Amino acid sequence: MQRTGKIQRMEHVGIVVEDLAAATEWFVDLGLEAQGTGMAEGRWVDRVVGLDGVRVEVAMLQTPDGHGRLELAKFHAPSAQAGTRQAPANTPGLRHVAFAVVDIEKVVSGLRARGVELVGELERYEDSYRLCYVRGPDGIIVELVERVG
Repeated sequence: MQRTGKIQRMEHVGIVVEDLAAATEWFVDLGLEAQGTGMAEGRWVDRVVGLDGVRVEVAMLQTPDGHGRLELAKFHAPSAQAGTRQAPANTPGLRHVAFAVVDIEKVVSGLRARGVELVGELERYEDSYRLCYVRGPDGIIVELVERVG
């Protein structure tokens, strides 16, 4: 039975990027699966996002298990407001997106080979997890989590 008036599941997390192709490639290399791309414009988009003259290109990506989706969006219009791309992890607002991985050392090694650096260090949390933050495209903090024990 479907519950009405309540959240059923998370649909997706949306991230605005400058270079949609590069960001898509980055997340696909990390292991997400590309579902497709498309453009959106018109009054309906303007009304949804509360801006005028919106032209936005999106790429939908999905985790291999099919339960998590990421929407990458490149706004061609209107012009974006200046922001802080390298905001630290404790800045209020959406700060990071986390993905479960297998063999975190191998994942981090592959990212380092592509020039990606850790934000801090790869650490172990008790006997439960190994985790770290990396800085992805457009300053996005991506947390990698491996369950251990």
